[in-house]
Amino acid sequence: MRIKPDYGVDAPGVMRTFFLLGFACLLFAAFAPHVLRIGSAKIETGSFFWPAGFLIGEGLLFLLYVKYGKFRHRDFMLGTHEWRGDERVLDVGCGRGLLLAGAAKQIAARRGAGDVTGIDIWSNTDMAANSAAATERNLELEGISRYCALVSKPAQEMPFDDATFDLVVSNLCLHNIYDRPTRRQAIEQIARVLKPGGTAILSDYKLTGEYAEQLRKMGFAVEKRRGSFITTFPPLTVVLARKPL
Repeated sequence: MRIKPDYGVDAPGVMRTFFLLGFACLLFAAFAPHVLRIGSAKIETGSFFWPAGFLIGEGLLFLLYVKYGKFRHRDFMLGTHEWRGDERVLDVGCGRGLLLAGAAKQIAARRGAGDVTGIDIWSNTDMAANSAAATERNLELEGISRYCALVSKPAQEMPFDDATFDLVVSNLCLHNIYDRPTRRQAIEQIARVLKPGGTAILSDYKLTGEYAEQLRKMGFAVEKRRGSFITTFPPLTVVLARKPL
């Protein structure tokens, strides 16, 4: 039996919290006395069915994204670029290699001479069982290791020369840099390592307006596209930014 790549669970703590709180509300609504009195306050426990349904529903949407949606969203992101096969690509916050492998497959399908580099610090908070070894294993299982390289560095400290890459991609990474000055440094690094005429494809569920504004001020031509409202959770926005020649 062929072993399939494992691209992990994004933000496992968030999904776990949705389910734990949701089922706690469900059990409370189902088994607690119908009416609770706390001092002068009266609480109808049946009302907890509503937050239970909401939280469990959110957890199921999250699970749908992990199992299906993120693959569809990867294809949506990579489909915004017209592939030649000779691109040099950088995946910022590559995690376990979903975008990295997708870009490498685009190059391999065209029998091109391009390559893909993934840069990450492999945080286990942002993705379950995250590690460079897990990424390397996925690349081997996909059969595209020869197109790929991994670099262990934060996004704001890229070790690459100016104008190295034709394409920079990133999904659900930059918002994890919590202070704005450091995020700005990461965007500046993305702009620096892009070749003139190159494109950045940055996807996130928040702060995309900030990314777009900074890149516009740097002279990039910027547009935004929305991902699926059903299969991406939370809904994701893609910033497409082309570096001036």
